[in-house]
Amino acid sequence: MAAPREAPERRPFGRRFLTDPARLFQHNAWDNVEWSEEQEASARSKVQENSSQLLPQDKQEEYEVNAKRYWDDFYKIHENGFFKDRHWLFTEFPELAPNRNPSQNGDSVHKYGNKEESNNEGLGSCENGHCSLETRAENQLNLITVTPEICTEELAAQKYSELNHSDGDYPGSSASYRILEVGCGAGNTVFPILQTNNDPGLFVYCCDFSTTAVDLVQNNAEYDSSRCFAFVHDLCNDQSPFPMPDKSLDIVILIFVLSAVLPEKMQCIINRLSRLLKPGGMILLRDYGRYDLAQLRFKKGQCLSDNFYVRGDGTRVYFFTQDELDDLFTTAGLEKIQNLVDRRLQVNRGKQMTMYRVWIQCKYRKPASPPL
Repeated sequence: MAAPREAPERRPFGRRFLTDPARLFQHNAWDNVEWSEEQEASARSKVQENSSQLLPQDKQEEYEVNAKRYWDDFYKIHENGFFKDRHWLFTEFPELAPNRNPSQNGDSVHKYGNKEESNNEGLGSCENGHCSLETRAENQLNLITVTPEICTEELAAQKYSELNHSDGDYPGSSASYRILEVGCGAGNTVFPILQTNNDPGLFVYCCDFSTTAVDLVQNNAEYDSSRCFAFVHDLCNDQSPFPMPDKSLDIVILIFVLSAVLPEKMQCIINRLSRLLKPGGMILLRDYGRYDLAQLRFKKGQCLSDNFYVRGDGTRVYFFTQDELDDLFTTAGLEKIQNLVDRRLQVNRGKQMTMYRVWIQCKYRKPASPPL
């Protein structure tokens, strides 16, 4: 008989939402919102309705085959205009800047402009399943016009095959603290890390499925090739090379990226990433939770499989439970440090709209020594 699941872990801070309408539009957001049974039942009913009609198999295969093109098109269209600030980055993931003084909170990140807090009009944007408050790319970045050579996957394969990892001949080989962000988008996490973490031994790798996204990172004025290496990488291709050897990374970051891949490929991806971690290294994840606003807004005909949808622009998104993520990480041999659900109420006072967001945040660590 299987052991019972632990009770869901919830965020230990924040305020619960008060239903008094007079107070409803006086604030922008509440953390740790408790859902009523009626609200949960309503969300479940909406998901059952919008998933009652699945796309034909041939259309599903088309979205898988052309996934890279859809994400390239996304970044070509939006560039940096769709992106929002991740002002929560170092509060939630202090591991990204372990020597950072708490008094620095937001100094470098807010340089990009904290639109999530200051622009109420942006709170209601959930078009084609893309919600502007939390997307794969949220910062506004200053771009320059010079285009360096892009490290395409084909060039990377040739370059990495020439490197002798055993001799330490790879980008960042002399670093003492190595971070990899997978699904970096336009650099929404990478550049705040480079600004905030002044550790001289730091080296940050970042990769994305989209060549256009990597182009945006390499074209950014903040890109420093002595501290960072951006490259194109297909997570779903287990033959796609990484520029660093196994057991070399301290941190792997997955922010709103695992949800974009085919569910049946997720376990292989987590297995591969876990092999890159040093003993004691961690994977940090933040992604969409079940019954998030973005899931409830999908219409019939956009569902690919259970809790997996295609947006109007051809990109796809999955909505997780805590247990699903725990299974993925523990099957890969990692141990749980954190697995919490962040139910948040956001209010657009200008439009008098309330929006319930559901995100899941995880931290899983590679054991310091192999289990007996």
